[in-house]
Amino acid sequence: MDTAVGVVQAYLRVNGYFTVAEYPVLDASGPDGPRTVTDLDILAVRLHRTAASSGLVDAPLDPALGAGSAADMIVGEVKEGRPHPNPAMRDPAVLEAAFTRFGCCQPADAPRLVAELLDTGRTVAPEGHTIRMVVFGNPRSAAPAGGAWHTVPFAQVLRFLEDHLSTHWRILGRTQIKDDALGLLALREKAHRSGRRRAAPRSAHGRPD
Repeated sequence: MDTAVGVVQAYLRVNGYFTVAEYPVLDASGPDGPRTVTDLDILAVRLHRTAASSGLVDAPLDPALGAGSAADMIVGEVKEGRPHPNPAMRDPAVLEAAFTRFGCCQPADAPRLVAELLDTGRTVAPEGHTIRMVVFGNPRSAAPAGGAWHTVPFAQVLRFLEDHLSTHWRILGRTQIKDDALGLLALREKAHRSGRRRAAPRSAHGRPD
């Protein structure tokens, strides 16, 4: 998996999304049989948010994602440079195929939803969930690049993951993390903490001050 895509997938998972990375879109109508036309970097779904009444802590949700309380589906593009969608992400046929195959709407509704998504960057399916186009990348200026999509800077993605690990290290530091990107950041956090402990000044009795 592409490194940048892996980091964004970890970010979305920490934010409570179910994800599919590098989702292939096939063309089965050609004379030579099925072939991969393109792939979509990230498809992600977060279920409807409700107020916690049991006292349990809800999964964190970064405000930078721009999600509301309704069930949220993200069609995501990941760029290491300027954030903008690839042509495939703006191809109605590709998006209609992904919507139908992913099960986010009825096939008859897909053309209308895709058209609205491409026009405004978001739409609401008859089933009630929001579908949004989100691009992750490194804007060249403080203001996100214009366009009919929501932009999340890569710096924010990394900052959120680092803050999440640091804040919850008492729990996460003892957890075996299987996600490659999050595991690498956790290893870095562990190394930094170990370095700080070694560098702590000692009192006259030999104990850290």
